[in-house]
Amino acid sequence: MKYLSVAKIAKLWGVSQRSVRNYCATGQIKGATLNGKTWQIPQNAQKPERKNLHINTPKTLLEIIKAEKSAKLSGRIYHKIQVDFTYNSNHIEGSKLTEEQTRLIFETNTLGVESDGVKVDDVIETANHFKCIDMIIDNANYKISERFIKELHKTLKSGTSDSRKDWFIVGDYKKLPNEVGGHKTTDPKNVAKEIRQFLNAYNKKENKTFDDLLAFHYKFETIHPFQDGNGRLGRLLLFKECLKTNITPFIITDDLKMFYYKGLAEWPKNKERLRATCLSAQDRFKKILDYFKIDYK
Repeated sequence: MKYLSVAKIAKLWGVSQRSVRNYCATGQIKGATLNGKTWQIPQNAQKPERKNLHINTPKTLLEIIKAEKSAKLSGRIYHKIQVDFTYNSNHIEGSKLTEEQTRLIFETNTLGVESDGVKVDDVIETANHFKCIDMIIDNANYKISERFIKELHKTLKSGTSDSRKDWFIVGDYKKLPNEVGGHKTTDPKNVAKEIRQFLNAYNKKENKTFDDLLAFHYKFETIHPFQDGNGRLGRLLLFKECLKTNITPFIITDDLKMFYYKGLAEWPKNKERLRATCLSAQDRFKKILDYFKIDYK
């Protein structure tokens, strides 16, 4: 089958390239696939019918976030997720940026006037994390693949000091053994095999539950496939899967960090700590949804 670019499809259908990308991201074009950052669209794809926006208003959280992202709305749930998720996930991993600095980077691409002693990597990874959130939103309805995980890592770590190290490969699996919380992780030579087996089993599972998503997160972190950035990637993928399954997502805040880490360590023998921690975080997120008057299950 022959595939065409967004630009060629836009010209063929007489619409803007932005409209075509939106059709792809919302699953309205059958057979459209994302190759890196480029959409490939079947030559014989049919143009989606134009919807009455006053009738077909977004109903799920994913639909709402996609609509706000496309419209570049500020001060709404998409905006808040970008700032809160990025600040907390980076802060758990040691970033010294404040929440206000994180907000300024997202809103104005600046740090403000009081920014002495800020690490360049913290700024780069903050900006990169915003892009990663957009990636999980755009790809929320697709199954998780090796290629997507690697692309997510490449996006997160590009331009950092790590990316300039000979032994650190951005967008590819680790070459040196690593630990998480003092626990051994998968040997580098076995990562590719374990990831493929793990993803294959997970993607086959129908009607995923909250515990299924937590088990996915635990397994990803025990493999720890990359040299660095695994925690942030794992939480991004967990958020993505919540959006896909229409399970209310959550953000692990810094005050929950120790409960979260202990919960991951205990998961094989005791699932209650991680489950309770994530449900607590979910309750907090529900309050945010209540504020924005967004329904949830």
